[in-house]
Amino acid sequence: MRRQAKRERTADAATDPLAIREAALGLLARRDHAARELERKLQERGFDRQAVGAVLQELADEHLLDDERYVEHFVAYHITRGQGPARIGAELRQLQLPADIINRHLDAVADWREHARVVRRKKFGATIPSNYSARARQARFLQYRGFATDHIRAALEGDVAAEE
Repeated sequence: MRRQAKRERTADAATDPLAIREAALGLLARRDHAARELERKLQERGFDRQAVGAVLQELADEHLLDDERYVEHFVAYHITRGQGPARIGAELRQLQLPADIINRHLDAVADWREHARVVRRKKFGATIPSNYSARARQARFLQYRGFATDHIRAALEGDVAAEE
């Protein structure tokens, strides 16, 4: 009898909006989450898909869950880590966020070329290499970080501010 009662409580908890909301707020208290990411985490904890969807809609209506804000913070954080637009965009697309939100926030960055220069300078110093192998090494590093070819080319051109 105890097992059956426990199973019934578990089934009730899986659809209980208050339990779902409590779990969701606990996750959101630690850090911002994308809606689909939070939905996945709640379902992994055993909550019902439909009940989770209803609670997430309530949280979105209350502006406690906001994909726009999540993308804004994600982009800002990853820029400070020295990542470029291709890498940041790819990570956000893996989270299945809307492409228009991703593009809007990536396009809002003032100058990716200057950012690539700063990242290159931080890793390799102010001197621009003159030999091909060193330039190729720096270009591969920037490419891995997610910068486009034109950003890399600009970063490897003469850095006037650093040379003065």
